[in-house]
Amino acid sequence: MPAEMEAKIIFDNASVRYRLPKERIRTIKEFAIKSLWRQVDYEEFWALRHISLQVSPGEMLGIIGRNGAGKSTLLKLVARVMQPVAGSVKANGRVTPLLELGAGFDSELTGRENVYLFGSLLGISRREMHRRIAKICAFSGLQDFLDAPLRTFSSGMITRLGFSVATSVEPDILLLDEILSVGDANFQKKSLDLIDQFRLSGVTILFVSHDLPKIRSSCDRVVWLDQGEVQAWGETGSVLDQYESFLRTIP
Repeated sequence: MPAEMEAKIIFDNASVRYRLPKERIRTIKEFAIKSLWRQVDYEEFWALRHISLQVSPGEMLGIIGRNGAGKSTLLKLVARVMQPVAGSVKANGRVTPLLELGAGFDSELTGRENVYLFGSLLGISRREMHRRIAKICAFSGLQDFLDAPLRTFSSGMITRLGFSVATSVEPDILLLDEILSVGDANFQKKSLDLIDQFRLSGVTILFVSHDLPKIRSSCDRVVWLDQGEVQAWGETGSVLDQYESFLRTIP
């Protein structure tokens, strides 16, 4: 176990809770009136509960579990998209989240304009994006479409553009949520090669995937989540063997 001062990411008893209305509320007005009169009944849903783990610098940590286990929520805590209701999460360095590629794009703007827009959301200046745009275009393979409105792009083209912009940043921590299957076979290979370059340069990577062979071949360690709790955490082969045995017990 790495010492806390050496860890790149530290989860300390982190929990995330959602309050879900028990009845269907159709409008904001109805919700406001019911809330004012305290007529809204909630039930609590714990997306994550008491998560404590550390990720070392340069480590690639695989995150596995069934749908709804809390995997994406875990990444959102590191990305600071949300805060835990209890405990804490510390990420030491620049975080680049590849969670929902294309989120924040404007369909009425051109691909080129969206590159600058997405860059600004990542905290990159327009001058810096201008310096990087040729590299982004070349990596995405969308040079011939960059000045067309984004609404004319396919979903795969939008994802490729988002991936190319996001990975043009020099991250300390990279968050990957089921995005290594974007594009055609050639673009997938380029994406995997780029991730390998990040690993070799010492970038810390959190990788959510249902592709267990890819997890087994890529990750240094694995954490298995189920119903928001850690079921196992440690050496990749051991945790995957436990998870695969668990899956065989499910009808």
